[in-house]
Amino acid sequence: MSRLAVFSGVFAFVLFGMSVTAQEKKEKAKAIELKGEVCCTKCCLKETEECGNAIKVKKDDKEVVFYFKDKGKAESYHKKICGKPAEGTVKGVVVEKEGKKWITLGKGGVKYTE
Repeated sequence: MSRLAVFSGVFAFVLFGMSVTAQEKKEKAKAIELKGEVCCTKCCLKETEECGNAIKVKKDDKEVVFYFKDKGKAESYHKKICGKPAEGTVKGVVVEKEGKKWITLGKGGVKYTE
């Protein structure tokens, strides 16, 4: 009986820890809006072999690049920026991975200001 009580206590503690961690992740995963220069990662940034999408944003007198987690050149908004960047706005959730900032776009996708 005491083993069952110990096991139940440990199980409850683990579940509580998991729910706190899930709540923290949910709070961190809030969508933000970025305004800047939407550009192709191949043609404009010259960083990739394949076309991709990114937005350059000025933050504290520095240029910060946010790479889109999307289908690259297959996205409907890519044609406008392939070869020439355009001013625009994106909304989505940002994560940092391997020293780069990645944004998963929300429903609105990319909105160009030009």
